[in-house]
Amino acid sequence: MRVLAGMILLLPFVSAAAGESPATTQSSRAPHDVSLSTDPGTSFWQGASRVYALVDKEGHAVAGLRTEILSRWTNDNIYVLFICPYEHLYVKPNTDVEHETYELWDWNVAEAFIGTDFTDVKRYKEFEVSPHNEWIDLDINLHSQHHEDGWKWNSGFEHAARIDKTAHTWYVAMKIPFVALNVQTPTPGMKFRVNFYRTDGGGSDSKEVMWQAVRSKTFHAPERFGLLKLAGM
Repeated sequence: MRVLAGMILLLPFVSAAAGESPATTQSSRAPHDVSLSTDPGTSFWQGASRVYALVDKEGHAVAGLRTEILSRWTNDNIYVLFICPYEHLYVKPNTDVEHETYELWDWNVAEAFIGTDFTDVKRYKEFEVSPHNEWIDLDINLHSQHHEDGWKWNSGFEHAARIDKTAHTWYVAMKIPFVALNVQTPTPGMKFRVNFYRTDGGGSDSKEVMWQAVRSKTFHAPERFGLLKLAGM
């Protein structure tokens, strides 16, 4: 069932703990769409709102991996840029950037979780991109025993990635159509349920860094998501 855009502002957000208010960040409005860039120095990204992923799943600070997430929006799309300092890159061999990569989450990725259904928080979208620009997008339904089957959905989102080995930082940019989020007419003040997440290294050296701690074995804990608000001009 599609979610009417106007409903998003009216329905309550359900938090994991009684009386706990979800953290809120913003997405800055842009006057028009642009070609996707991973350069945070462009005028487009300089005008973005930003938030930081700093903690692991239990809320403990993760040293050395302070991840900056920038966001802007237009009438048609929401943009997200991840700036990911890294210690160790754990990337999939035999990179394929022409086709969607199932189980990309087994490797280092940047992920945006975005939900628009405030009546059923177990339904939301997931967007993943690797440092090599591999990608997967999923229509998540946690009511399903095999919610990973949501990867068969196609959002039509654009993505770009690059690795700066000198700065030991990788970048991921996403351009997500609002229609893929079941929103026809975005307006200032509209809110979404979101979390931002990335990984570093693999095996025993693997680390997870996120905006909102999930306090769970899985990062699919929508009751722990924060809120993103579309800001005006």
